[in-house]
Amino acid sequence: MTDAIYPQVRIVSERLLNPETVERLLNLIMEEEGIRRVLLNGPRLPSSVPYGPSKGIVNPHDMRKTIKVGEQEVELQVHVGTILLELENRDVIPALRVACDQVFTQFAYRIQEGRYMKTAPTTSDYAKYGPDADALILGLADPSSKKGPVILQGIK
Repeated sequence: MTDAIYPQVRIVSERLLNPETVERLLNLIMEEEGIRRVLLNGPRLPSSVPYGPSKGIVNPHDMRKTIKVGEQEVELQVHVGTILLELENRDVIPALRVACDQVFTQFAYRIQEGRYMKTAPTTSDYAKYGPDADALILGLADPSSKKGPVILQGIK
């Protein structure tokens, strides 16, 4: 894997987040300039039971909702626990702390700096998107998903 030239941060909350909290936080984050990529991590919320005797039956779950980020609607496919961000520079981190302080009033959170996203194509990326994949979607492929990543249009 090549060395990434962009700083990456991880927002880790003490609890898994409700869709309303994710929506509020993402809207505050997307207002900031300098964010290249965002990845939501957490346990998957399949729309139907994937295995066992109930395979194929609709799986109702309160946390699988459609949220509105900016002008775009996004269907949550995971119960968000961690938000990974790739930034253009470190100057955005104080603004991220302010946004998190506004949202996380009932429980604690941490913002950690490090390397959390892949910076080179993986085998899954190659299989899903081919050899000429866009560099901004590298490492974001879920091999079991039938859908591609959601591209949000932020401020540029």
